[in-house]
Amino acid sequence: METYTIRPINTGFATTSRAKYIIHHSAHKYFDVQGEQDLPVIVFLVEGNGMKILVDTGMSNTEIAHKYHHPGSYQPEGYAIPDQLKSIGIDPKEIDVVILTHLHWDHCYHLHEFSNAAFYVQEIEYEFAKKPIPLYYKSYEYPELYGMTPQFDGIAFNVINGEAELFDGISVYPSPGHSIGHQTVVINTTEGPYHCCGDLVFTYENFRAVPELKYEITPPSRFQDIVASWNSIVECKRRAKSTDFILPTHEILVLKRDLIGK
Repeated sequence: METYTIRPINTGFATTSRAKYIIHHSAHKYFDVQGEQDLPVIVFLVEGNGMKILVDTGMSNTEIAHKYHHPGSYQPEGYAIPDQLKSIGIDPKEIDVVILTHLHWDHCYHLHEFSNAAFYVQEIEYEFAKKPIPLYYKSYEYPELYGMTPQFDGIAFNVINGEAELFDGISVYPSPGHSIGHQTVVINTTEGPYHCCGDLVFTYENFRAVPELKYEITPPSRFQDIVASWNSIVECKRRAKSTDFILPTHEILVLKRDLIGK
């Protein structure tokens, strides 16, 4: 089986309430949930098998993030994914594949910069994103709310239905709950398979058991379907060799991993 390297790249910070987003209210007494936390918005650059692949493409600029999404969120100068790639000598046109865990605003910016890429997303996610219920207009930047054009507008997606192998050593499986068509991307490396799990969890805290509540995991407070979210987190934890082999988009500890599988 082919092996790849994985490079985490931070595209900015989303200011997030620990109580309202990260830790479910039923477990608040067992965690420090005070205040807000600046969560990184991480993209994964995957290289191998003659390809350059992105798992997600990151967030918007500061103005859009702060005004329309999470007040206080920001993208420092040079943090947008096209700039980040250029800083390490990669032209966005060199990206062969973009795999989206889901289509929320902080995971799919600058898609049109990758003019030579093939794009992959779960079909159920794409169909919902094109016509979400009003509760999710903001998450998908639906035009009726702000008059914005979603970043995925005009992209010719390869849509996936369920679990699939996309390339030798790269597969996806559904992990719904945060969004209706959320998926986790599994990348084989010399160390073993890593699970790029998007917003399945926000931090590694969500994998913590809470014995007092008989919880095997700690669900987040932001979800589309709490039952699906719980089951998806448990399933990811079951599939991975350990939580060290799970790479959440918003976990700051992931940024301590410079190059995985080198």
